[in-house]
Amino acid sequence: MHPMLFQNKNNVSVAVERAGGPTRVALLLECSGTSVHNWIRRKKITDIKKAAKLAELVGMSVEDLRPCR
Repeated sequence: MHPMLFQNKNNVSVAVERAGGPTRVALLLECSGTSVHNWIRRKKITDIKKAAKLAELVGMSVEDLRPCR
């Protein structure tokens, strides 16, 4: 794992870490690694279906990964 990637923890970075890292999440959710890195940077997953799938995989709520603010 890249040491700089998870310096500023947020719910999305924690979920990605729990799931095995950005590359694994990209494979599991059938999206690009760039998308996963963008979610981490923006602190939310824009696609509700992908947020729901990752939340289920790591035992978090969709609201944790898609805040309404």
